[in-house]
Amino acid sequence: MTKDQKDNLFLLVKSLTKSEKRQFKLYVGRLGVNADSKFLNLFNLLDKAKIYDEALIIKSGIVKKRQLANVKAHLYKQILISLKLNPSHQNVRSQIREQLDFASILYHKGLYKQGLKILDKAKELAINNEEKNMAFEIVELEKIIEAQYITRSISNRADELVVQAKEFSALNVIASKLSNLSLQLYSIMLKTGYVKNEEESRIVNTYFNKRLPKVDIKTLGFREKLWLYKAHLWYNFLMQDFLNCYKYSSKLVDLFYENPEMINLNPVFFLKGNNYLLESIFFLRNRPKFIKKLNELKATVENPKFIKDQNVSTLVFLYTNFHSINQHFIDGSFEEGLELVPTIEKDLIHYKDRIDPHHKMIFYYKFASLHFGAGNNKASIKYLDRIISNKSLSMREDLLCFSRVLNLVAHYEAGLDYHLESLLKSTYKFLIKMNDLHEVQKEMIKFIRGLQDIYPHDLKNAFKELLERLKTYEEHPYERRSFLYLDIISWLESKIENKSVGEIVKTKYLTKYAP
Repeated sequence: MTKDQKDNLFLLVKSLTKSEKRQFKLYVGRLGVNADSKFLNLFNLLDKAKIYDEALIIKSGIVKKRQLANVKAHLYKQILISLKLNPSHQNVRSQIREQLDFASILYHKGLYKQGLKILDKAKELAINNEEKNMAFEIVELEKIIEAQYITRSISNRADELVVQAKEFSALNVIASKLSNLSLQLYSIMLKTGYVKNEEESRIVNTYFNKRLPKVDIKTLGFREKLWLYKAHLWYNFLMQDFLNCYKYSSKLVDLFYENPEMINLNPVFFLKGNNYLLESIFFLRNRPKFIKKLNELKATVENPKFIKDQNVSTLVFLYTNFHSINQHFIDGSFEEGLELVPTIEKDLIHYKDRIDPHHKMIFYYKFASLHFGAGNNKASIKYLDRIISNKSLSMREDLLCFSRVLNLVAHYEAGLDYHLESLLKSTYKFLIKMNDLHEVQKEMIKFIRGLQDIYPHDLKNAFKELLERLKTYEEHPYERRSFLYLDIISWLESKIENKSVGEIVKTKYLTKYAP
């Protein structure tokens, strides 16, 4: 049976770098008996294969069908052990974990003093690097050993360990509550997007305040502050309070620059913090600050001291490209933004096994929006169709909705009138099903449906009337989100003034946002 590239072992083999493959072969070759082993031969076959083909593996004679599952499992485990030993995957956490394992071994051999000495150094390393979960685990093992190593002055030592255990436990509980809250808010954001009405706003507000632990910021370390800022950040994103989003994302990024050693220890959180910061500035439409922060991020990730594994490299690709595109939406430089698209599309192929469908579709929506802004409506429709036709897609509801609304407008602009009636029906059906039919969307669909009854010489007045109706929603706390994804106001103004959307956006930017 032939499968696509979804087999876990195959994906793991294909993710290995040349140096990791070389180390794996050295690792399994350390014993001569492995030279012609089934799992090594299977590794070599998978390394050369372009797709995972089980029938081809059986046909090769490397392994019998009934043995394949066990050989694959053994190979998977050996690759992971080899990767664990690779210096590129060694970090402070693995060093602390290794010292904990060593101390445990010494304890079981009755070498208490040696075990305690190792634990003392490991605990200091854990504390200095904000690894309080492991610090707590170390203290718990110290307590066990101290209970048996009775030749030391146990009274003071016992009190010291009890105090440390309580402190670490309390901070770990705070961090856990904050990280849980942050994750739950993020989940709400992914599923439903921003709050849509007073009822949702009340629910999210109650949810947040009920679960937010009371803390004294002065007693918190790096990790606790990190989760505190992230929880506030997601709450304010949901509430569309972008000034406070900027406030907390700035605190988050500054936290890393105040503790630079934490950047390489927590590169994912560093990158996500910068992503949130740039999103906040984008929504505030402050292009000079946006460019400044984007350049700072690029300078940091391009510095040789910034350590990139495959996961980090993927995030760097996502965030630097997302925001490189976003800067062109701020000032209407759509044509310039389109120059980025071919390179990004090429790179998307390279990252295809590491980028989830959701983020891929966000790229398509951004590409579609650039083309729409530049007047390339058929090209816009092409990218939107990739989103709309994907029936198995798990993507934010708000983006799915606006993809369909933009698709309607792009079809109208492209003169594809024969598609409009069926598109209107399918869009209505989808939006009602998603419970996301907003006033802005209703006005747009009603307008496009009535276009066929408007005489050409009355068209400009119809655009003006729609513009006046939509402008009432531009500052509405729940309706304004429609304009974050689809700048209908600028499109209408372009129709009224006979200018391109890019010209309209650029003029508005220069008069309102430019320094």
